[in-house]
Amino acid sequence: MFLALLELRAARGRFLLMGSVVVLVAALVGIVSGFTTGLGDDTISALRRLPASQLVFSSDARSDQFARSLLDEKTAAAWSKDADTETTPLGVSITRGTTNRGAEVDLAAFGVEPGSFLAPSVTEGDGLAGAPAESMVMSAKLADEGVRVGDTLVIDRLGIELRVVGSTERSSYGHVPVAYVPLKTWQRIRFSTPGAPASATAAIPGQFSALALRTPPGGDSTADLDARYSTTTLTKEKAYEAAPGYTGERLTMNSIQVFLYLIAPLVVGAFFSVWTVQRQPEIALLRAMGASRRRLLAHTVLQAALVVVLGTAAGAVLAGAVGLLVGDQVPFSLPAATLTATMCTVAAVGLAGTVLTLRRVTRADPLTMLGANR
Repeated sequence: MFLALLELRAARGRFLLMGSVVVLVAALVGIVSGFTTGLGDDTISALRRLPASQLVFSSDARSDQFARSLLDEKTAAAWSKDADTETTPLGVSITRGTTNRGAEVDLAAFGVEPGSFLAPSVTEGDGLAGAPAESMVMSAKLADEGVRVGDTLVIDRLGIELRVVGSTERSSYGHVPVAYVPLKTWQRIRFSTPGAPASATAAIPGQFSALALRTPPGGDSTADLDARYSTTTLTKEKAYEAAPGYTGERLTMNSIQVFLYLIAPLVVGAFFSVWTVQRQPEIALLRAMGASRRRLLAHTVLQAALVVVLGTAAGAVLAGAVGLLVGDQVPFSLPAATLTATMCTVAAVGLAGTVLTLRRVTRADPLTMLGANR
């Protein structure tokens, strides 16, 4: 250990350079992890908070189910009866509106039955139960865009007026803040024709995007029910893939992380491989003086561990600082558990790179190596 620390001190320039590379790699992995988590939360946080175990869609919607699936009340009633479980309809669509304050906002309208288990709990104002038909409970994210409880929001091109009666916790869908409205109001938003007269609302179909199940079916299996009613049942977690952009974003960000995990051991391994080659005379001398292979191995691993662990720790601090710096300006989320797991992985793959150097250290032949340097 003393020799390892002595070499670190003597060649501090080289080790500081290598440590800086580890810091940057670890910080970049942490930042990418933060963006991965943040983008995921910004896409599906509203779905994640739904108190439902499964979602039922129409079978003809094989992708982007929330945008393409449509179920009617008759199918939902029959499905619910045979499933012997609590169900409630859910409508999801993205729209745009302007408040009486002049704030123009995008919002994801979630149509729910007031009083059902999908109705949101409020942190300010009133809920949808008992409120007028044209009411809306907004996500706290809309407050960042200038919307306040008591405002009136007009849906663009449709002229539908919604009064903000309450606010709930921050949630979004497809990077758009969520607004909860009664199901009948959502159907007007989803199926109304821009510019159509008010009398045309009678022709609006009683359809919705999905049927939410509070608990799994107690009777027939979902496969039997799906075959009977031409539906597709997904777990809530599987339904995340139906959110716009969720799968593509995660694939992109995870691919970047994987490549960084591959880069880390190669960089660390290349450095210590060169460092080992440069120390061949010293290693030969130590072997000739009676140093065991185990001691030389511990010496190399200790040096690598100090550089990688300290560099990774500094990278974690840097990634956390970036998260604090960007704040809520971008979708970035790096919880302590995620940061710890990410940095441990970086340290593990970095140390794995030192395996490239261990064979040269442990198989050093003092006679051959000393003779080669005469």
